[in-house]
Amino acid sequence: MKKISIALLLLTALLTGAAAAQCSSTLAASGVYGTDRGASGNAQYVVYLPQPASCFNGTVILFAHGYVPVGSPAGTWLTQLQLPDGTSIPALVNGLGFAFAASSFSKDGLAIAQGIQDTKALLNVLNSLNIGFGKVLLTGASEGGLITTKSIESDSSYAGGLAVCGPIGSFQQQINYLGDARVLFDYFFPGILGAAWTQTNITIPAELMVDWTTIYDPAIRKAISQKPLAALQYLNVSQIPTGLNPSNAGDAIVDALWYNVFATNDAIATLGGNPYSNIGHAYKGSLNDARLNASVARFTEDSTAQADITNYETDGLLLNPLVTLHTTADPQVPFWQETLYRAKVQNQNSLSRLNQLPVFAFGHCNVSAGDAKLALALLLLRTAN
Repeated sequence: MKKISIALLLLTALLTGAAAAQCSSTLAASGVYGTDRGASGNAQYVVYLPQPASCFNGTVILFAHGYVPVGSPAGTWLTQLQLPDGTSIPALVNGLGFAFAASSFSKDGLAIAQGIQDTKALLNVLNSLNIGFGKVLLTGASEGGLITTKSIESDSSYAGGLAVCGPIGSFQQQINYLGDARVLFDYFFPGILGAAWTQTNITIPAELMVDWTTIYDPAIRKAISQKPLAALQYLNVSQIPTGLNPSNAGDAIVDALWYNVFATNDAIATLGGNPYSNIGHAYKGSLNDARLNASVARFTEDSTAQADITNYETDGLLLNPLVTLHTTADPQVPFWQETLYRAKVQNQNSLSRLNQLPVFAFGHCNVSAGDAKLALALLLLRTAN
């Protein structure tokens, strides 16, 4: 363990030195390419190369972006090519000597299968551009973290992967966590999001999405500030992480509810029915759990969705090294996803290929350039042979 730590420190220092060598980043190509799914659409791509050409170390890093709501403007996915601290991901990668390529997906919304295929198709783009490369690494954040993990489990052509804040432990439990966030909010704060979300009123109204930023986000924050006892109970029952700062509560609650508002309709359409169920689930942590459990809206999942959701689950059998990076107080994709995934990997006797790096911070994918460099250094160490 001590030898690995020393090697990791040395490799991190080398990466820092590479950045100091004045390697810069340039957009080498961008465009649109077709996919092998025909009618399901095309995907945009960008390719960035380190400059000067002598900086290129021969390894390419492919990036899988996170969730993009259906109906978003074209090019929305490009806003995800930077870290929360403002660092450009292509510039960071190129500055360390790696080529960088990323793709949109031929479908917005829930697009795990499309993301896996469209990201892999970037290799065809690189070949068409006559960019010679050797090792291929894969990274992605949020939905892209799940895409990365499932790719490393199924495709040995990737030398390794770096998955950031993905729902990799249990996709079903992620669905249930977000569904619970909504039904519990409607219980403790009725009417704030309009009509209660129920099995018979499951479609999210368009106005809730259109007016989310201007009306509903402020309304949520006002409600929890005016009813602090209800907010405390809500957070206690829902287990939405807020970190060490109580003032994070507003951001945490808004972030958790965002997915219910913007992802529900597409998830139902994509999966062929409602995937969320809380039948038989006993909620705990309020001042009156009996009343809560008798009154909270109950949902039964559709059998079609239940069957299809297995395609979104990881199996834990890693073909090559995987490094994961996850904030410990993530309100959208909680850190317990990492614990669940580790258990899967252990059951598959693949723990030797897994390294998990917690980031002690609040927020979804709230990692810094330093965190990214450390994780990349560890991945390079694990894929050195």
